[in-house]
Amino acid sequence: MSSAVEFHQVRKEKKRKNRPKPDVGADAISVEGPVPVAEEEEVQHEEENEDKCHRDSDEEKDDAREARDGDDAGDGAEETAPSAKKKKKGFGILTSEPFSRLPLSDLTMKAIQEMGFENMTQIQARAIPPLLAGKEVMGAARTGSGKTLAFLIPAVELLHNIHFMPRNGTGVIIICPTRELAIQTHAVAKDLLKYHSQTLGLVIGGAGRKGEAEHLAKGVNLLVATPGRLLDHLKNTKGFIYKNLMFLIIDEADRILEANFEEDMKQIFKCLPKVCWQTALFTATQTKQVEEFACLSFKEKPIYVGVDDGRSKVTVEGLQQGYCVVPSNKRFLVLYAFLKRNLSKKIMVFFSSCNSVKYHSELLRYIQIDCFDIHGKQKQQKRTATFFDFCKAQKGILLCTDVAARGLDIPAVDWIVQYDPPDEPKEYIHRVGRTARGEGSEGNALLFLLPEEVQFLLYLKEAKVPVKEYEFNEKKVPNLQSHLTKFLNVILQEKIVGENYFLSQSAKDAYKSYILAYNSHSMKNVFNVHHLNLKDVATSLCFVSPPKVNLDLESSASKFRKKTHKIDGGHHGISASNPYGRQKADDQRQFARY
Repeated sequence: MSSAVEFHQVRKEKKRKNRPKPDVGADAISVEGPVPVAEEEEVQHEEENEDKCHRDSDEEKDDAREARDGDDAGDGAEETAPSAKKKKKGFGILTSEPFSRLPLSDLTMKAIQEMGFENMTQIQARAIPPLLAGKEVMGAARTGSGKTLAFLIPAVELLHNIHFMPRNGTGVIIICPTRELAIQTHAVAKDLLKYHSQTLGLVIGGAGRKGEAEHLAKGVNLLVATPGRLLDHLKNTKGFIYKNLMFLIIDEADRILEANFEEDMKQIFKCLPKVCWQTALFTATQTKQVEEFACLSFKEKPIYVGVDDGRSKVTVEGLQQGYCVVPSNKRFLVLYAFLKRNLSKKIMVFFSSCNSVKYHSELLRYIQIDCFDIHGKQKQQKRTATFFDFCKAQKGILLCTDVAARGLDIPAVDWIVQYDPPDEPKEYIHRVGRTARGEGSEGNALLFLLPEEVQFLLYLKEAKVPVKEYEFNEKKVPNLQSHLTKFLNVILQEKIVGENYFLSQSAKDAYKSYILAYNSHSMKNVFNVHHLNLKDVATSLCFVSPPKVNLDLESSASKFRKKTHKIDGGHHGISASNPYGRQKADDQRQFARY
C-alpha cells in the first residue's frame, strides 16, 4: 500500500497511445496553461447519496429531495498544485466600493466590520442598493460571489428601519433548498443581527418541530427555512404570525426547482398574505424553469442583476480543473492513492448515492484513512455536527452526496473530487463551486470519467467549463485489489457476524445503489447503464464477481430520476425469462431478481 499514483497533464502533442482516443475533438478541452495537477500530487474525495426513501411527513420531504435520487436505485507525491488557502489579487470578485458608502445603520456597519468585510463584491454592489430602495430583484451570480450578504443586509436594514418587534411576528422569510444551506445562512444572519434587537429563527426538516413552533409563537422577525418545513408551519402552527410579511427571499431558486419543490412553493405563496411584499430571487444558474418561476414569485417586473454576462467561462479564475479517464476496476485504487498522498489537504469527494458514501467511508476508515461523511440519510443532528467539524478542520476528507454541493461556504477546500460523475454540466459547476470561493482564492477540481463517458467533455465545453486531461500511471497504482477482494470475499462466503460482515453488506448496498443511480442519469447518451461492465464495477467495490441484487431498472429510473421531464432511454432487457438483462457474448452482468 505504499505505491503512489501519478497524474500528468496530457498535452496535444503527447496523446496516450494505449487507450482508444475519445470521441471528442482535439479542441474539445483546454490543455494550455499551468499544470494544476503535477506528477506527484494527490486528490481528495467526497462520497454522496443513498437510497432515496419515501417520506411520510412534510418535514421529511427536505431530506428526500436533497440527495441525488439514484439509490435503491499513497505515499505522497510532492505538492506542486496551488493550495486553495493562497490568495491572489485580480480575480475580479471584489469591487472598490466600500460598505461605508451604503446608507446603512451604525449597528449593521459595526457588525459588518467585525465580520471582516470592507469592500463589496460585484453582486453585493449591484443588488444591495435596489433592495434597500424596496425594489424587486432577480440576482444571478456564480457560487462564492457573496450573494448571501447581498440579500441579508437589506433584510436586516428593513427590519431595523421600521422598528419591527417580536410581537409583530415574521417580517422576512428566507427560503433555502437544503438544511445545510439554511443553517449556514442562519449563522451569517446571526452575526449580522448581533447589535440589533430583532429576533432570528430557523425551521428545517429533521429538527424538533415542537421547539420550532414554540419559538415562532414568541415572534421570529427574520426566519430562515427549507420549503417543506416552512409549508408545514404555515398550515399547522397556530402561533405563527406571518401576516406582516415584508420581504420574501428565495435563495438557490434553480436548486429548489430541481428538487421538485415547485409545488410546495406554490402552496407557500397561497398561504402567505395577499399583500405586496418585496421579493428577491437569487440563483447561480439561469434556466427557463427559473424564468417561469420568477413570473410566479414577483408582484412587479424585477430588476435583473448579474455578474456573469460575457464571461468566457462560468467557473472562477482561481479554479484549476481537470479530468482523468480511469477504467471502472481501477477507480477505487486511484482514489485511494490520491487521498493517501494528500492527507495534508482539505478534500471533498462526491458520490452518486448515500449508500456509496456510507460504504466508502467505512472502507477508508478500515484501511486507516480517516474521513468525514455527509449524506441525506443521516439524522439532521449528525449532518450538522459533521458539517461544522469539517468547516473547522484545517485538513481532512469529506465524502458526500450533492447535499453539500450547493451554496455551502466551507473554508479553504483544496480539492473537489467528483468520483461519480454529475448528472449534467450545471451540477458539475455547483460541485466545483465549493472551492476557490472568494476574492483571490485558488482551488483544484478532478473529475473521474470512464472511457465510455468522455463525450461528457463536449457538454462541459459547451457550458464554458475549461478542463484539462490528467493521466495516471497504472504501474504505480497500489496493489490493494487482491488484498481487499480477498478480505471481502471471505466475509461474504463465511457470513462472519460482526463489523466485517456489515461492511460486506454495505458494499452490496453500494453496488446496487451505484447501478440504480447510474440508470437515473438524464444524459442517457453519455451515461448508459448498459455500457457498464458490471464485473469491473463489482471489482471497484472489492467483489470478486458481481453480487446478485434485486433490480428493477425501469421503475427505479423513473422513481429516482431528479428531473420530472421525460428523457430518452432504451429498454434494459430484463424480463421474467431473462433476469440478467441484455448481455453480450463476453458480458458478466448480474442484473438479477430474487
